[in-house]
Amino acid sequence: MPDQPRPLPAQPNLRYLKLEARRRLAAGEFSTLHDAQLAIAREHGLPSWTALKQLIESRLDELGHPALARVRWLISRFGGADTPGWIAPADSELREHLTGSLLGAYLGQDAASKAVTALTRNAPRWREGLVIIENDPLHLRARAGGWLLQADAEPDPPHRLTGLRMTLVGGEVTDERVAAPPVSGSGAVPAAAAEAAAAGFAELGLVGFVLAGGAAGGDGWAIARGWADLERAEPLRPGHRFPAYGINRLITATAVLRLIADERLGIDDPANDHLRTVRLADDSVTVRELLSHAGGVGVPGPSRRYASPVPSLISLYGPVLPCSGQPRKVRGQAPGEYVALWQLIADVTGSDYATAVTRLVLGPLGMTGSSFPAGWPHEDPDAVTGYELQPDGTFVPDLDDLTAILVAAGLWTTATDLVRFGTGWSSLLPADLASEALRPHIPGHIGLGWRLKLADGIAWEAGNGPGGSASLIVGLSDNRACAALTNRKVPVLSLNRDVFQQGS
Repeated sequence: MPDQPRPLPAQPNLRYLKLEARRRLAAGEFSTLHDAQLAIAREHGLPSWTALKQLIESRLDELGHPALARVRWLISRFGGADTPGWIAPADSELREHLTGSLLGAYLGQDAASKAVTALTRNAPRWREGLVIIENDPLHLRARAGGWLLQADAEPDPPHRLTGLRMTLVGGEVTDERVAAPPVSGSGAVPAAAAEAAAAGFAELGLVGFVLAGGAAGGDGWAIARGWADLERAEPLRPGHRFPAYGINRLITATAVLRLIADERLGIDDPANDHLRTVRLADDSVTVRELLSHAGGVGVPGPSRRYASPVPSLISLYGPVLPCSGQPRKVRGQAPGEYVALWQLIADVTGSDYATAVTRLVLGPLGMTGSSFPAGWPHEDPDAVTGYELQPDGTFVPDLDDLTAILVAAGLWTTATDLVRFGTGWSSLLPADLASEALRPHIPGHIGLGWRLKLADGIAWEAGNGPGGSASLIVGLSDNRACAALTNRKVPVLSLNRDVFQQGS
């Protein structure tokens, strides 16, 4: 029994500890699952697995299930929204249950009235009831009618919702073209990954889905299920390229950290010391604050959200990027900080963003399937077609312009390349700087680019947009990585996490 027991996190996850026991059993550390569970219990200062389970359950009972409670409020409050006499909640009532960042980030100006309109539109779905799939205290995954609902609550009281997503799911798909999806793979695909690809394809209602995984210095694997293009009946392969929504931020952060390692700039330098083409309205914002989403750069969404070719930053925002004046150390969803880093990389290197990032990150890691096309790469035989699901259950091609904010989703890549990045990015940096990137810098467990979930031992990023979704998870202790990509706008993080936690 160790001298210093491992502390349990504030919101312990019994499922994660069960998976840890199975991983350690599979690795040959123990001869039976009972021995693995007993060792984990003792490492946490408990005499048995039963005692550990009882302690975790008591802590969760104390916390309650705030994500579920908030969603049930939505159901009770908006279930009758389309009936006579219903009165909409005021802004103050909404903010008792939804954070300002959720209201503002997804709904923009006049957030309260837009939130009421959006939630009212879902009234018939709320009345169909809630079928719970996953109910962690701060995360809920459930079905409401034919929709997948995912909700996240803030970790501190009053535990308001920080995220709410509803996606039309597989049960509503009538498109016969996806009824018998082809499957291909490379490497030794774990059974858990194959099962997750099949289950996720059906549950989420997908056209194509790729999962990939591996560890530094080890053999990787990838499995593809479905179609790269329905009109051409083109089967999806592991080598197909997708828009890497969200993951682009990690590539950007790594490029900036390389410039810091090369002493081209200092991590605590004011960003305006190095910006030339544009400037921040606040001269005190540092490079570290931009990397950790804490700079208060209040850049709104551009008037042109999608474009082909991608426009320059200055044409979108002018010569000065506004700073909100809001207290720092709070991460919003706006891309302001990384918009500034987009130009910072170009100004410091003297080359355009895509060229600089390719030289600093993609090239050294051998990410040959990754690039920054100027528009949706229709002529690329390895590029997928993006789709959206219509209310009648059929798929149609989604918007085929790139986001106007290159740094948000300009990267096109393969799942294998994402794993290569996830297992190799730290090798591009001095050890102390790589460790700094994985240290929480602000509340919410945000590192330098990476989102962190220390209780589960992972760093991650995910995102979605027209025609695609992406997720990357990296283990903090074993440097494993799992990546998921799909050519429909539907979150795939939960499925990717399930595969990762099963040791794949």
